[in-house]
Amino acid sequence: MNKTITRRIVLAGATSLGGLIGFAQAKVINGSLPWEPGALNAPVHGILPSTQKFLTVAESKLLSAIADRLIPEDELSVSGSKAGCVEFIDRQLAGPYGRAAAMYMRGRFIQGTPEQGIQTATTPAERYRTGLRELSVYVQSKYGKLFEELPVETQDQILSALENQMVNLPSMKGKTFFEQVLQNVREGYLADPIYGGNRDMVSWKMIGFPGARYDYRDYMDIKNRDLKLEPVSLVDRMI
Repeated sequence: MNKTITRRIVLAGATSLGGLIGFAQAKVINGSLPWEPGALNAPVHGILPSTQKFLTVAESKLLSAIADRLIPEDELSVSGSKAGCVEFIDRQLAGPYGRAAAMYMRGRFIQGTPEQGIQTATTPAERYRTGLRELSVYVQSKYGKLFEELPVETQDQILSALENQMVNLPSMKGKTFFEQVLQNVREGYLADPIYGGNRDMVSWKMIGFPGARYDYRDYMDIKNRDLKLEPVSLVDRMI
């Protein structure tokens, strides 16, 4: 992992948030899209007490340490774990995204081009469970410690080795697991707080994103000026 990478570069390219895709089907959908403000099927949002839905305590600690190296705290904003990225990922893995509900999963699964993404019969939830366990085994066998107990320089070396396929896990390529976690940490950092991440809208405040406002017609003709708009979350529309 290139140590010259800045927070802005890490967050660049995160073009889709959340990963939950709704379908117009005649069925009851709870805790996921589509939903209506004030309806009983709204997602459980980030202002409520956090409870783990998928990740174990050990998995959460490992993932928190990884998130804090992918998005470290600096003078601009807080780290990945402090922004709620682990809570975001936990909720995603416990829901339709974790089950790969919106993906074709019947195969044939063959190696494709990088543009085609991951080609595998395993779901995101399965990849996380397996990948975190195998990464923990690798780290403990090599260093005799948990990943979160290692110096940050060593943590960076491990993540860099995964990213560059210098280290592979028994069940998947190191790069595959690294890119999965990196993408989801980005999503958690930038998503609406209703999904558990972007706590207190820290990333939106950092980049000046005004959030889920109804429209921007009053501001369309204003150029090159700081509008000083406070971000608005979907959470605000439910309380």
